[in-house]
Amino acid sequence: MDLILWRHAEAEDASPDERRRLTPKGREQAAKVGRWLHARLPEYRLLSSPAVRAKETAEGLAAPFEILPELYGGASVQDVLEASGWPRAEGAVILVGHQPLLGEVAAYLMTRRTESWPMKKGAAWWFRTTETGRGLATELVAAIPPKLA
Repeated sequence: MDLILWRHAEAEDASPDERRRLTPKGREQAAKVGRWLHARLPEYRLLSSPAVRAKETAEGLAAPFEILPELYGGASVQDVLEASGWPRAEGAVILVGHQPLLGEVAAYLMTRRTESWPMKKGAAWWFRTTETGRGLATELVAAIPPKLA
């Protein structure tokens, strides 16, 4: 299974938090990363936090997406992974969300421990998990910074 963690792009500082919108730079970041992903993924399921800035980031992929409430605060790493279908979902799943949760999911995928790894706004990390004779193995396929996409 391919699991892509995509942190929302640069957003305005406003209140309330869930209504913050992307800045012009953030919209550009989302479009760049969205184009990069679209060119490399034949099929995928796109899941977004219900926060406006995450939904606007997901729109950078120009594809239909579903809202996954677990991506916006209060959920555990296990809640998010279970909702995504990890590790056995077919094809790729893209999760558009926030820090520190996405960094915690990334750390868990690579180390099986929940730590807080930093992740830049607008960046996407692509993980591939496979079943081996010794259990699950996860590798980082790509780390896409928004300015290089």
